[in-house]
Amino acid sequence: MAAECIPEGPDFKELGEEDLWQLINDNRYRISMDVKPCMLIPYLRQARVLTEMDEDEILSCHQLKNSSMRISHMLDLLHIQGRNGAMALLESLMIHYPSLYTQVTGRKPSTEASGFSGLIKYSELTEYLVKAVTGMQKELQEARQEACRLRMECTSLQTKLGQSLEQGEESCRLQAEYNRMKKLLAAAQRDIIKLKDEKCDLYMNYTAAIEERSSAKILCQDLNLQVYQLQFELRKAQTETDFERQRSLKCTSASETQQLREEISNLRRQLLKTEKFTPAREDILDQDLAEAREQLRCYREENEQLARENNQMAEQKECLLLQVRKVSLECQMYQNKCTVVQSQIRELQAERDHAYLSRDEAHAQIARSLAEKDTLRSQLLELQEKVFAWKPCTESPRTPGGREFSWDSEESNTDSLPHSPPTRPVLRRMHAIFPVSMRSCRIECRSVCSQNAEPPCAESLRRRSETADCDSLLDNDSVIFPRGNEVEQSPEPSFNDNKRNSLSRASAPPFLLRSRPRAMRLTGRVLTISFQGEALLGQLQVVGGNKTGVFVHQVTEGSAAHAVGISPGAQILEVKYEQAHQALRMVLEDSTLEEAMWGLGQVQGFCHLSLRPNQDAYEKLMVQLQSGEAASGDSFYVRVNMSLPGSTQGSLAVSCNDILHVTSTFPVGSEGSWNASHVHSCQLLDLKTGTVPNYYRAQRLLIRAIEDMSFQPITFKKGERCHAQEKQKAVRIVSTGRQGRNPLWVCVEDSQEKSSGPGDASASRGCVTLMPYTLVTPHYPPICRPILLLPTILGRALDSKLAEWQGFQLCEPEVLTSSEHAARLQRSEVLEECEHGGQLCYTVQGVDRIMKQGTHCVLPLGLDCIRRLHRAEIFPIIIFIAQSKVSTRRLRSKVQRRGWSEEQLLECSLNEEPLLDKLPCLYRSVSPNSWCDSTALLTTLRSIICEEQKKIVWVEPDLW
Repeated sequence: MAAECIPEGPDFKELGEEDLWQLINDNRYRISMDVKPCMLIPYLRQARVLTEMDEDEILSCHQLKNSSMRISHMLDLLHIQGRNGAMALLESLMIHYPSLYTQVTGRKPSTEASGFSGLIKYSELTEYLVKAVTGMQKELQEARQEACRLRMECTSLQTKLGQSLEQGEESCRLQAEYNRMKKLLAAAQRDIIKLKDEKCDLYMNYTAAIEERSSAKILCQDLNLQVYQLQFELRKAQTETDFERQRSLKCTSASETQQLREEISNLRRQLLKTEKFTPAREDILDQDLAEAREQLRCYREENEQLARENNQMAEQKECLLLQVRKVSLECQMYQNKCTVVQSQIRELQAERDHAYLSRDEAHAQIARSLAEKDTLRSQLLELQEKVFAWKPCTESPRTPGGREFSWDSEESNTDSLPHSPPTRPVLRRMHAIFPVSMRSCRIECRSVCSQNAEPPCAESLRRRSETADCDSLLDNDSVIFPRGNEVEQSPEPSFNDNKRNSLSRASAPPFLLRSRPRAMRLTGRVLTISFQGEALLGQLQVVGGNKTGVFVHQVTEGSAAHAVGISPGAQILEVKYEQAHQALRMVLEDSTLEEAMWGLGQVQGFCHLSLRPNQDAYEKLMVQLQSGEAASGDSFYVRVNMSLPGSTQGSLAVSCNDILHVTSTFPVGSEGSWNASHVHSCQLLDLKTGTVPNYYRAQRLLIRAIEDMSFQPITFKKGERCHAQEKQKAVRIVSTGRQGRNPLWVCVEDSQEKSSGPGDASASRGCVTLMPYTLVTPHYPPICRPILLLPTILGRALDSKLAEWQGFQLCEPEVLTSSEHAARLQRSEVLEECEHGGQLCYTVQGVDRIMKQGTHCVLPLGLDCIRRLHRAEIFPIIIFIAQSKVSTRRLRSKVQRRGWSEEQLLECSLNEEPLLDKLPCLYRSVSPNSWCDSTALLTTLRSIICEEQKKIVWVEPDLW
């Protein structure tokens, strides 16, 4: 678990000038090939080892044709600066090229202030490092956006390729599936026949066993009969003995007595012989009977098992028959679909052929008309020749009744002229139309579909869809409120005006495009109104927030907003305006009141306001405000990332990682503050209420606190160690990749906001890397949440102890095949792979299976599994057991039993503790002074688990 060690080279601060430049020259080729001069020059300029003239010479000299030559020239200029040039070069490599710095110096890069030579002041160094980190974050964001775009293009191409191959492969797949199911059915029938044969053999064995049992039963009955006979003889002998005994009492002769004694002794011997023989035979018979019963029981069990297997095979047979019917129906449906598609294709082909015929007929008709036109032209030429031939001959004056022939006359009649014989048609171009009129016609009718018979191309279809959208917008009814409340009418634009307008429309923002002056567009229940919005907050007042929506509360009489008909109770959904020749659009449907006030305050000209009539919600909000049930329409929960003391009256004292319920973002009389309340840890109940700084004030306080902590000396006395640790935990540094706007604000679509003065409200909106507050959402986990103990080394040692408790179970890894492993890895269901490799993995399904049993799942995993569990709606209890040198000695035996040392445990704790602030949820920390031995630690853990199980889980969204 320890980090990979890098061999430490000599400290370059202790090296002389020649040694430093010898070290750089040894790696000169590597530096020239891997380094870009534009990355290092800002730091070198900051360190004052390069001048502005040197920078221009390096970047603009025509003799330096590539990056390697520029780097080599820069090294020569730095060599002139001596030791300072070398030190500045190595420090710039440490910031911008850490891996190359490690290869050159053999040391790990460090951004600690003690790791720099002092060429730059601490404040300037901090400012440069912040700018460098910001630039790297911007490059990382651009790279991620480019990767996302390429991924989307790849996905679309793959989708198109899959759709093109799917139709061809579908029939083959169904046929293969049908053949496979047919083979499976044949194999199942063969297995059923085989099972039937085995069942017949078992029935025969069962019959033989029954016969053997009957013979054993008959033998047992014979033996019982013999025993009964012997018992009867014994009772008879006892009766005779008793009779003889009574008789002997009456006899007095010694001879009779002696004879009776001999008979008694004989009878006793016979009786003893009978008693010795009968139990042995009975034992043998009982043993035989028990064996027969055991065999009979085994045969019955085998018969029942065969009956169950027969039922299972029958069910499988029915399932296979159903699947075969389903596949047959699907195949039939696919065949019907193919038939329908083929019929449609045939119809399309017929329509295409008909279109081609129509096109050919049109072309033929056009050719005929051109031929007739050429014939008329030839006749006209002949008539002109005749007129020119007759003109010199006729000098007499025209008669009054005669009509003068004019070449420019449009009433010249050529129908009465004699027709010449038809000549061969001359080839003419098809588009016999004046080009300018054709071009204007194309401009006026660009939204009309093509009149040609050929099928339209993809570009034509796209152009038609765009034109249809424009036509749908143009066809809507509109009410016009022009600027200055005056109606202006413009003459019909000429062709050149249309062309000029088309050029200007291409460069205008999308929502400013209008074919004619229009201000109101009805789209369902949403009303878009355009008017002059100078000082918009002076024309209307708004109430509401992100929970209820933003509503118009009051409208100033005589204002432009009042003139266009805006009334109280309308919900503001969107505002569009132009600022610094840039079109901005803000969605206020889910915005807070502070955001809405800021956004409406930015409007200083013509704007477009989207409204929705919602009088019921507005009246409900006003009732809540008047009754004091709500302070505003805002309501959201945040996690505080810094400690804020309650310095003024009414302000709320909060600590780092507290959860606040913000109820108003624009309270009256408290500019730059929010109304917020502490939240109960187990229920959504507001506790103590007060004011806290808003996002940007808190952000400045956070930056100031970090600066104070950075410039404080890191050495402290032994007695002040605990106080220093608590002070370091007073700030939680959280950054986001959404630069250029407040992460709590989501409505501004154009993030490039500019500010000229330091007092501008938007000036502070440029730095959003550090977040004083982060949005959180509540989650209510099930009865038993998983348990994750940290640091990892100590967690592995204590997991087995926790698993021994009642209601706790250790998560076991699962063996996955290659296909299952790849599929679950793609779905982020693999939490962690075992260290010895293979396909043995901890999965989300394993954790969920234990949780469904009503048991706490003990996770022997690391911090990487938390986000995967959160995606599966599983929220573990995270317990971090802080370590010190004294506490590691108490756990020496447990740690050494696992093969680790105390130093490794302490190092693991120090490495994992900073990572806890990056988690999207809260965690519980155990102080090393709160327990004295392992038993007390386990008791503390049990009580912490019971407390955390009752709490609400607050989860942050993904900030990147």
